[in-house]
Order: sequence, then C-alpha cells, then structure tokens
Amino acid sequence: MALLAETDGQILTTLPGVASVRAAAFAAHSLPIQRFPDAEHLYSATGLAPALYQSATLNRRGRISRQGLAEHRDALMGIAWGLSQCSPSFIERNAELHARGMAPIQARVALARHACRLSYRLLRTQQPFDEQRYRQGRLSGER
Repeated sequence: MALLAETDGQILTTLPGVASVRAAAFAAHSLPIQRFPDAEHLYSATGLAPALYQSATLNRRGRISRQGLAEHRDALMGIAWGLSQCSPSFIERNAELHARGMAPIQARVALARHACRLSYRLLRTQQPFDEQRYRQGRLSGER
C-alpha cells in the first residue's frame, strides 16, 4: 500500500482497527475530500443515508437509499466494523445500540455514520486520531 502513503488517505490508518487496505478502499472513493461540503454529504454518497418518502401528507424515512457505489458503502462499513472491534468508544457505542434493541446490521449502519463523521474530520484536518479527544467531543455533543 505504498500508494496510500502518498495521499491524504493515509491519515485513516491512525484509526484503531483500520489498516491500509480499509483506509485505501475508503479514500479511493472519498478523495479529494473537498468535493463534500460536510460529513453528511459524504455519508449520503455512500448510500447509507435513509431514503426519504414524501407526499402532500406523508413524510417518512425509509431504509438505506443505496445510492452511490457499493464499494464506497462496503469500505465505510469495513471501517465501522474495525472501529467496533478495536476502539473503546465505538465498542461502548455498539453495546448501547444493541441494548436499545437494534439488530446487528442496524447498529453497524449507525456506527458507520459516526465513522463517516470521524473519517471526514480526519481527512479534512489531517490530524491523527486521538481516542481521548474523540471521547471528550462525543460526550460534549461536538460533531
């Protein structure tokens, strides 16, 4: 993965549980990060955002939209899985989601949303992941 080391995507390897293959897969579809004004646009591009159904009287959110490339979606889900196995904050969040009665795949999609925000911030700032800073930001409600 020498090519990853020469790109902005190498910063993703500072995430616990994310090796160069996962980082390269996500970075390949996400760079240049300036294409996305915010993390929600990046999340929508993966196809994991909920589909919206609207009519004159109905306004509801459905299952994931599946718009975007399946490879991009798989890469983000891989990052979420790696974090859910190795990062204490994500392990804790995963347990909270399961305690609320979410199915495993639903919890993984919810974790992917957090992973997307985190990845977006790392790609934008090029600052390595700091577990303590992430935990403090999450507890204070910072996005």
